[in-house]
Amino acid sequence: MKKEVYEKIRERALEYYRRAGIILTPEECERIEVADFGLDDIERIGLILVTYVNTNRCCAKEMVLLPGMTCPEHAHAPIPERGYSGKEETFRCRYGTVYLYIEGEETADRKAAIPSGYETTYTAFHERILEPGEQYTMQPNTKHWFQAGPEGAVISEFSTPSFDEYDIFTDAKIRRLPVIEY
Repeated sequence: MKKEVYEKIRERALEYYRRAGIILTPEECERIEVADFGLDDIERIGLILVTYVNTNRCCAKEMVLLPGMTCPEHAHAPIPERGYSGKEETFRCRYGTVYLYIEGEETADRKAAIPSGYETTYTAFHERILEPGEQYTMQPNTKHWFQAGPEGAVISEFSTPSFDEYDIFTDAKIRRLPVIEY
């Protein structure tokens, strides 16, 4: 992702944090991460986040999805060599609508649409819709993906430790950690 695109998306994310009433320190604003998952399709597939804390016991993040943006399907599997049993995470919607899809019985008439060109990389279709103030907890190693409604979304995440570099994506082309081109 080009540096100017990265910075533009970060600025847009700050507006969503303001809409949700989330106050970030200047240092947190500097740490906002824009993940395009190596697909260079940030308007449709991506995630913008800031991590407040990530210790060996817990993690807390604020995430932004622009209107219609999708965070692609992935799971947080155990990492035996680290003695890690996988990430349990709770999503709490702060602003907008979040369409969350997890493993389980497929929901008919799903609200979210898989981004065109990526249909074969999604397998979890049990829908949970989160409006502001609603939350959902996922157990470790649960395949999931999520998409913002038309107004975008802000999501707080509370979890056990996060090891993003170990996330397992259904789409093998995905790189979780961003690469910025200067």
